[in-house]
Amino acid sequence: INISVFPPSNACIGRYILNMQITSCGHTYQRCLGDFYVIFNPWCADDPVYMDNQAHREEYVLNEHGILYEGVHKHITSRPWHFGQFEDGILDICLKILDMGASYHQGSDRDHCWRNDPMHVSMVVNHMISSHTINSIMKIPENNDYLKGTKPFSWNGSVPILQQWYSGRCRPVRYGYCGSLASVMCTVMRCLGIPSRVVTNFCFPCSIENPLGINEIFDCTGKNLCGKDKLWRYHCWNESWMARRDLNQCCGDWQCLDPTPLETGRGSACSGPTWVRSIREGELDLDYDGHYMFSRVNSNYVGWLSQNNAKTKFFCDAWPCGKQLITKSVGSEQFEDITGAYKYALGSAKNKEAYYRAYRRIHPGYCNASNCHIDRELSSLKNPFLSDSGINMRLKMANCPMYGEDVQLHWLLENLRSENKNLKFNLCAQIITYSGCPMDQFWKDSVNVMLGPREVKKIPLCISYSQYGPYLCDHNIMKVVAVSDPECGEVLMVSRDIVINRPPVIVKLLSQPKLKVPCTAEISFCNPLQEDMKNCVMTLEGCGLFKEPMTIDLGTLASNQQARTIVEFTPYRLGSHRLLANLGCHKF
Repeated sequence: INISVFPPSNACIGRYILNMQITSCGHTYQRCLGDFYVIFNPWCADDPVYMDNQAHREEYVLNEHGILYEGVHKHITSRPWHFGQFEDGILDICLKILDMGASYHQGSDRDHCWRNDPMHVSMVVNHMISSHTINSIMKIPENNDYLKGTKPFSWNGSVPILQQWYSGRCRPVRYGYCGSLASVMCTVMRCLGIPSRVVTNFCFPCSIENPLGINEIFDCTGKNLCGKDKLWRYHCWNESWMARRDLNQCCGDWQCLDPTPLETGRGSACSGPTWVRSIREGELDLDYDGHYMFSRVNSNYVGWLSQNNAKTKFFCDAWPCGKQLITKSVGSEQFEDITGAYKYALGSAKNKEAYYRAYRRIHPGYCNASNCHIDRELSSLKNPFLSDSGINMRLKMANCPMYGEDVQLHWLLENLRSENKNLKFNLCAQIITYSGCPMDQFWKDSVNVMLGPREVKKIPLCISYSQYGPYLCDHNIMKVVAVSDPECGEVLMVSRDIVINRPPVIVKLLSQPKLKVPCTAEISFCNPLQEDMKNCVMTLEGCGLFKEPMTIDLGTLASNQQARTIVEFTPYRLGSHRLLANLGCHKF
C-alpha cells in the first residue's frame, strides 16, 4: 500500500504518528505505520511563509553555511558559521524548544492552536533563545565574565550549542553573544521551514532613559567613562519571512526578531516580531516593540565632557545610530547592504516624515507639536559640528593592523579660519567591548598643535603592540580619542574605533571529499607575536564531514613558529562541505 499525506497549509507543525486500523471478520487491528513531521513550506503559495524566489529559498531555507559580520562600520570583519539545520536530531531539538516555550502562550498549547502561525512560533523561539527564566538555550555572560563556561566567540556553529542544550536537560549553554544567539535562532527557524537570515547593525544604541538619544561621557583625558547608556559597535539579530495574520498581510515580508535580552526600561527582554517596513515608515503603533526597533536604527548620538561634577557638550562630527545594516548576499560570500529597508536616506523628505511620526508616538507630549518644534528640540540635544568651531579633524588609518603589529594613524587637522589656532590636545587609547563597555585605558599623550590661517596639518600617531597587547584579550576593538584641553576654550573631540585583526588559520583540503571515503585536511597557523602563545587550542567543525566538533591541543607556540596539523575524517552525508577552524589561546 502506498500512502500519500497532503497536510493543509494551515496544519500545525510538529511530529505526527500515523496509525492504520484494519477491520476483518469482526475483528479490529491497529498498526503503527510510523511517524512523520509537518513543517512550514515556503514552496507552497498558500503557506504564510511562501517565498516566490527560488534563489532566495535556497539561501534562506536550504543553505547551511552562513557568515557573521562583526567589527566596526569602517572596518567590517566576517567569519563563517555553520547553521546545520539538516543535521541529525536537530528537527527534534527544534520541536522540543517549542514544547518548552509553550507556556509563553499562557496555556494555549493545550490544543497546539498557535503552531500553525509562523508569527506565534517565531515569538516562542525568540523568547526561548535567551529570555526564558530557566530553560533558555544560551546565556550571555554578566560583566564579560565567562570563566565558568565557553568563550562566547569560540563557537563555529549552531549544532553543538543545540545538542549541548538538549543533552543537558534543557539548561542554558554558557556562554554566547548576540551573533551566536541570532545564528542559533536562524538555524531553528530554517529547520522549521521559515526563511530566515542574520542581520548586523553597526552603531547600535542601548539607552534606558531616552529612546531616541544615546549619551557617551568622557573625561578631560579622553577616557570613555562607564555610564548608563551603551553604544554597541555592532549588534546581530534575526529576520524571518512570513505573512502576518495579525497585520492582515496578504503576502510575506521580512520581520525583525532580536533574541538578545536588552534593557528596555521595562526590564530585560527580547524584541519582535516587528515588520521591517513599519520601522522604516515610523509606524510604531502597528507592531510589537516598534519603538524599540525604530530607536535602534535612528537614535542620535550625544557626547559629553565630564569635569568637576559638570557635563558640557563638545564639538564633534556625530551621526545617527544604525549607520549600516548588512546581511549575507544571496548565493554569494559578500554582504548586502539593507540599510534602506530600515530607514530612508538621511535628510530626505521621507526620512524626516517617518522620524516626526515616530517621535510623536515615542514622546506623547509632542503628539500635536509641529515639525519645526520637534526640529528645535532635536537641535538643542545634538553636539555642535567641528566646523562650527573653525576646525576640521579626523583620524585616518595608515595600516590595517593584525594582532602583534603596531597601530599607525594619521591625525588630520584643518584650520577653516583666517587666524592662527593654538590648541592643546589630550590623546588616549582604550579597549572597548563590542557591546560598548569601556575597559582599560592603556595609552595617553599630550600634544600642542599650532595651525596657521587655512593650514592643513597631518600628525602621525603610533600605538605599539607592547602598549595594547597586554590589554586586548578577547576584545579586538580599541578606541582612540583626541580631545582639546577645556582651558583653551571650546572643547573639540575626534575619535576612531580600530579593529585588530586576528592572525588567520589556514585550512586546506588535501583531497576531494567523497561520501564514506576517508579524507584529510591540513590546518596551519603561524604565531606572529614576538612572544610565546600559551594554551593554544584549535576547535574544528565540519559540515557533513564529522559529526562532533574536534578539539586539538597545540600547547605553546614560540614566536614565529608554524604549527601544522593533519586531520583525518570520513564524510557522512552528501551536500556542500565546509571545514571551520577557530584558534584560542591565553591572548584571545
